[in-house]
Amino acid sequence: MAWGNQTVVTEFVLLGLSETWEVKVLLFVFLLLLYMAILFSNILILSAIISDHHLSDSPMLFLLGHLALLDMCLASFATPRYLFDFLVQRQTISFQGCMAQIFFLHLFGGSEMLLLTAMAYDRYVAICHPLRYASLMSRRHCIGLVLASWAGGLLHTSVQMGFTINAPFCGPNRVDNFFCDLPFVIQLACIDTSPLEVMMVTNSGIMSLVCFLALLLSYAIILYTIRSQGPSEGPSKAAFTCTSHLIVVTLYFGPIFFMYLHPYTRFMFDKMLSVFYNSITPFLNPTIYALKNKEMKAAVRRLLARGSGQVSAHGRPAIRQSDADTSGSWLEAS
Repeated sequence: MAWGNQTVVTEFVLLGLSETWEVKVLLFVFLLLLYMAILFSNILILSAIISDHHLSDSPMLFLLGHLALLDMCLASFATPRYLFDFLVQRQTISFQGCMAQIFFLHLFGGSEMLLLTAMAYDRYVAICHPLRYASLMSRRHCIGLVLASWAGGLLHTSVQMGFTINAPFCGPNRVDNFFCDLPFVIQLACIDTSPLEVMMVTNSGIMSLVCFLALLLSYAIILYTIRSQGPSEGPSKAAFTCTSHLIVVTLYFGPIFFMYLHPYTRFMFDKMLSVFYNSITPFLNPTIYALKNKEMKAAVRRLLARGSGQVSAHGRPAIRQSDADTSGSWLEAS
């Protein structure tokens, strides 16, 4: 597969989501507000975790903090650029810029898939092996899971870029999307793209499928364990939390499956699916994973209270008794 570098394309034209000015204005406003909400919520979560040593010592919230960081990275690698593109007549991006977008998309996306799998493992240990939780999810192990997620994402994107950047691009340069993504770009290569399509399915498709199946298996075991404990308030809350997590995971992986597991053919609504894993999921994750946790909500209230100057006479945030009594267990998500 020695193609050589015969690339003569110096820039790509991004066709965007719509050519109608009114629709572009509506999309600009919607995606701008969504992006601002993503940044605000995830920065709030990170700030609350960093400022509260009790939260940062919790394995679950330690992983949630890194999920918030990845969500901001995933939402930011291309969003400022395509928000600007909504306001200009011709939307172009250099060849190097396009390759960089593909690299960072799959770095952050691949790392997030692996981190979500690690978080499911954390919940599996908490429910199914509670007595071993402290040893299995020690700080050293949590750092190892985070580093493994980033390393896996880097390996994932490096393999794809090794194939893509060396492919010759010498003809059409119109990318039918609002940012550069692998399925839309490789079809522009001046070669038989079948090997690239197979590589994409093998790398992105199989990786996402394996992570999704691991998530389903862990949640299935968790739900079975909860059901075997009998009816009570705690297990019912845990079951509700599992269900909400599964919904978000499905919304995240569903578009990825459709994008990367059907080679050779592109559909008109493929680029609409890009909005889900680029903006919608990073918007939902803070609400479903973090802000529904009682301890996390209490920490956010304390952080906001400090920011608004509502402190006690001793210089500490004015904390209600209900906030002080919150538990760190993810079973108490409300």
